[in-house]
Amino acid sequence: MEKEPLLTESINQRAVGYGSGPGAVTRRGASKPGEDSYRVEGDEDDVCIRRAVVFIEDAIHYRSINHRVDSKSLRYYRWYYSWIWQWGMILAIIVILGLAFAERPSSLSLSSDPRYRQAAWEPPCGFTECIETTCLIVFAFDVTVKSYLIGWKEFKKNKWLVTYTVVIVGSIMDLILSLSMVCGENVRVRRLFRPFFLLQNSSLMKKTLKSLKKTLPEIASQSLVLFSVVLLLALHLCLFTMFGMLLFAKREKPEENAEWETYFRNLPLSLSSLLVLLTTANNPDVMTPAYSSNRLYAIFFITFSVIGTYLIMNLLTAIIYNHFRGYLLMSMQESVLRRRLGIRAAFEVLCCRGQAEDQGQEKACENEQAGGVQVKTIVHVLQQVQTEPHYKQAVIAEVQQLTESRIQCQTFQNLFDVLERDRIKEPPPMPEYRFRYMQMLQFVFSHYYMTLLGNIMALINVVCIFTVLVIDSEKSISDWSEYYLEVINFSFVIFYLLEMALKIFAFGLRGYFFYKSNILDGSLTLLLVALQIFVLVKYGCSYPKWSLPQPGSATLWEIVRLVNMLIVFRCLRIIPRIKVMAVVASTLVDLVRSLRAFAGILLAVYYVYAILGIWLFHGAITAPANVSSSSNSSAECGSYEQLGYWPNNFDDFASALILLYNVMVVNNWHVFLEAYTKYTTEWSKVYFIAWWLTSSVMWVNLFVALILENFTYKWDRSQGCLDVERIKYESSVQLMFRRDIQEPTEEELAARLLQHPHLHHFQ
Repeated sequence: MEKEPLLTESINQRAVGYGSGPGAVTRRGASKPGEDSYRVEGDEDDVCIRRAVVFIEDAIHYRSINHRVDSKSLRYYRWYYSWIWQWGMILAIIVILGLAFAERPSSLSLSSDPRYRQAAWEPPCGFTECIETTCLIVFAFDVTVKSYLIGWKEFKKNKWLVTYTVVIVGSIMDLILSLSMVCGENVRVRRLFRPFFLLQNSSLMKKTLKSLKKTLPEIASQSLVLFSVVLLLALHLCLFTMFGMLLFAKREKPEENAEWETYFRNLPLSLSSLLVLLTTANNPDVMTPAYSSNRLYAIFFITFSVIGTYLIMNLLTAIIYNHFRGYLLMSMQESVLRRRLGIRAAFEVLCCRGQAEDQGQEKACENEQAGGVQVKTIVHVLQQVQTEPHYKQAVIAEVQQLTESRIQCQTFQNLFDVLERDRIKEPPPMPEYRFRYMQMLQFVFSHYYMTLLGNIMALINVVCIFTVLVIDSEKSISDWSEYYLEVINFSFVIFYLLEMALKIFAFGLRGYFFYKSNILDGSLTLLLVALQIFVLVKYGCSYPKWSLPQPGSATLWEIVRLVNMLIVFRCLRIIPRIKVMAVVASTLVDLVRSLRAFAGILLAVYYVYAILGIWLFHGAITAPANVSSSSNSSAECGSYEQLGYWPNNFDDFASALILLYNVMVVNNWHVFLEAYTKYTTEWSKVYFIAWWLTSSVMWVNLFVALILENFTYKWDRSQGCLDVERIKYESSVQLMFRRDIQEPTEEELAARLLQHPHLHHFQ
């Protein structure tokens, strides 16, 4: 039975002041005569509180609020977004993606080189299929719960969920087919669609992909510029190909045909040679034969590279990023709207609850003068919100500073602006000592110069290690003198332990571990001390004992090498003390969190291309039966065989990923292009060129541009801050573009809230 709407009256009264034009909000969902008054299961006051809590959690995480809001659904909804289920989903996605390493052709071998590779372990039929079935059951349960929470009407509108269901059903059908063929099929189509499970689990990945569809009209109106640049690049390539074929045509004298023979024999070879030169992968090899006969030929190749590589390609990158940035901004605009809408919805349900308490349910939401939410109610709601503690404490602190007993909508929304502020962490108070001399020692050991002295000593230790490595670089390991290097390291480790103890004395244990650099420093110091104790116990202090062999255990050189690596790694402690380095380092750390959606999309593309590569080129290149002949000097210089690129192949999933990475960095990628053209067909070039365009030209350049955006954002916010380590920067993708995103209007919020499929009517 349809119930009386809860929020319609209140929202309409708030929106009535915005005019009666097209942007005005009209009342919808009023109850029909004879309908029952609005009721929910359980206590109405508790349900309203729970709705507000869920809406605030949705706002914090930029989630949509278009889900069921009855008491039972709210419990399911909070469980669905709990860390237990979300981490379970992540684990299931990792497992199903990782099956490609164990499935036939298996990657479970020590080497990928077909000359030395032993038979890889392949699981019996049904083993990986059982694991995959478990993951598919988890995904089926996930889509079922999600579909229930948003309702059938919203499910039919959500193309991601519909596709999610289709992929699950298709994967189950293909899995049944595999089992019926006793795992003997060569092509498993479901492997190609596994990255979809990764994409659909991230809202930011979905926004990045959906933004292209949402802005198709903009692409149609502005694609002329992009098409012109691509056409100009193709024209540049074809024009210089014709010039090259004319300049380096076949001559009468064989010694003058080196350039023609190697790079310009025919049209496909000429095109591919200059295409590779566009990536600088075969420079200067491609011009060396011609340049050796006439230095003026260098003008041709330099002109081609300057125009194509440094002008047109960079212009193409700028245009692609400009379009992509526009698409991304539109997606981030929707995220900001979701946050504002969640906060507004929480206010509305709390406001109606407060009015219902004062006036009774029949007059709830009718008197605007009695509007607003009690401060104590807001505090009660915030205490139930599941989020990071500092977010909750910051908002509660803002609420407690208010002087009014009730707050209005705009004030309520402003409370959550703290979610976008950088958090300055205050160190705990230093311990208080009664004696004067202890206070003096505390002042000395807590001074900045003490940290500076520790950094200098760490650098001196690294210089000592570097000096020993340079002196003994020509010696074999058996001729190294570990004794003297170990004595040097032992002296420095004693200083590190003393420094750590004195800092704990000055700052206290909590104060010492307040800084992340001290956590790294202290952990490495304790590990170094443990290793030094092990050396003393095992070898003692007598020099002759240090050279005695110790069968069945770690040698002294292995321990010294580990100590040296830890000492070098410990030098990272100086980064927070140099502001520029601290900003750069924190930017790199934030990239993992802020840009993981873009890395996830690149991972999905890697996965699909690797599966396609295995289908197309598995076993295409076979190593010679005689291992010694694999290094035959008769092989063409610079070829796949002469360079010994045998481990780079498509014989298993792990090898395919490595080969794709090698092509992405475009160093010697023409070697793979030529090898697979030689062993398969000319059409193999389409695969490699498509991968180069997708990975190197588009995604890598977009990644570089986003890194610049993130660094600029962090650098601007770090100006005027003396201690970067004390600041926790809020650096999500939404905040990176926050300055370019407009705030949604009240009319837009009210209209979207009135369109909520479950907030006004319950079935």
